[in-house]
Amino acid sequence: MAYIGKTPTIGNFQVCDAISVVNGQAAYTMQVGSVNVSPESANHMLVSLNGILQKAGSSFTVSGSTITFASNLVTGDVIDFIEILGNVLDLGVPSDSTVSLAKLTATGTKDATTFLRGDNTFAEPSGGFVKLATASASGANYISFDGYFTSDYRNYIVFYNNLFSSSSASTAYVKIRQGNADKSDSNYRFVTSFHSRSSSANGFVTNQGGWDVNTGARITADPLGDSEDEAGQLMLNIFNPLSTASDTRLIGDLVYMRSTDAEFIRSQIQMEYNNAGACSGITLYVDSGNISSTWTLYGIKS
Repeated sequence: MAYIGKTPTIGNFQVCDAISVVNGQAAYTMQVGSVNVSPESANHMLVSLNGILQKAGSSFTVSGSTITFASNLVTGDVIDFIEILGNVLDLGVPSDSTVSLAKLTATGTKDATTFLRGDNTFAEPSGGFVKLATASASGANYISFDGYFTSDYRNYIVFYNNLFSSSSASTAYVKIRQGNADKSDSNYRFVTSFHSRSSSANGFVTNQGGWDVNTGARITADPLGDSEDEAGQLMLNIFNPLSTASDTRLIGDLVYMRSTDAEFIRSQIQMEYNNAGACSGITLYVDSGNISSTWTLYGIKS
């Protein structure tokens, strides 16, 4: 129901402007920012006079924006502060950056893959890419990721950026991992098409493939670039890697500079691992030198 009389101030804590004491005067006007303010009552105030808190109702009273002390103040008295509490049973409006997510009444699961919707529920994106992880290779001839495939996503894309080797005669391959280990057996089947150009033609395509090989899929036709300005970029699509009813398959595209003559090369890769076990990750490796690259993995929401 509506209030009879003045509606309470809700949680508006204010410190009044400084008040200069006038000799022989008991009543003073309270202001905040040079604007008159009216407390709910004397009990909604903290008043300090000469360093001593005053008792509401007996040491002072209020009427509107006027505070009246029980006796006239004299020269030398100091009104230290007057603080108006508002309605102390209500917190009022929180200050900026003071409400944490833990204090919200939102429903759903709060984690790195969800967002807070307008209806105050945490939800996953209904489609598109979700970034899962990123890492860089350092001082090794391979770069792997493992343990990021979950039932939350059916398909994945991994990008290898700034890909090159410390050796000018290295060939790059990709293998799948099961149970957190590279698979090096005769279950790989792949076809890789290499697009290039030469002095005698605008371009040509050569195909290379393997059946029941143990090296993984070869993804470079010629030596990989051995400096950052010859670095390549690789994108791999991984389809339903957790399935135990079908083989793990992936397709990919790699563009890079051949280290021997700085020719531009494009590779298109199609690979399957002819074993129906769940795939836990993949490894990109070179057969000589150390690899330099940063990979970023995305889950694809269907």
